[in-house]
Amino acid sequence: MKLFLSHLDSPLGEMLLVTDADQVVRALDFSDHEARMQRGLRDHYGAAELTEIPAPSGISDALSRYFDGELDAVNALKTRTSGSEFQRRVWEALRRIPAGTTTTYGKLAKELGCDDPRAAIDVGAANGANPIAIIVPCHRVIASNGDLKGYAWGLHRKRWLLEHEKAMTFADEQPRTATLPGF
Repeated sequence: MKLFLSHLDSPLGEMLLVTDADQVVRALDFSDHEARMQRGLRDHYGAAELTEIPAPSGISDALSRYFDGELDAVNALKTRTSGSEFQRRVWEALRRIPAGTTTTYGKLAKELGCDDPRAAIDVGAANGANPIAIIVPCHRVIASNGDLKGYAWGLHRKRWLLEHEKAMTFADEQPRTATLPGF
């Protein structure tokens, strides 16, 4: 599979964008986590050939607008991921969490139809395997007690993104939660 790699600047550090021939986002990562991205690409696509290109303007413009405060600018970007059926269901559900809100791992599991309380652990694992930062907003999922828990790209970035979206202020750490549309 032929994929394209682009470098983007962001307030959180250089980002690595992987797109396909249709300019669909396959991965969005931070350059300090390039090994994780490369491993994910191998796991999902085998021996993918990466060709460096300038970032497609529609994607780079949407990300710039997001960082400038137009939080819904990335909503229309197309993504395509490989992964298990459950992972893809979680990643699709993440895209329905409105900017400026959070949900919990347990709540997300219930909204996906999981009755076992331990399913929150599976949702957390799928979150951690998300290959597309920001556009697939796994940063909007927190623990039921309001703790941030993990974030594949670092808790400092999760905190920044939630503050940027005004979903949480860390002086009081009180999340604004939402029920996902479509459930």
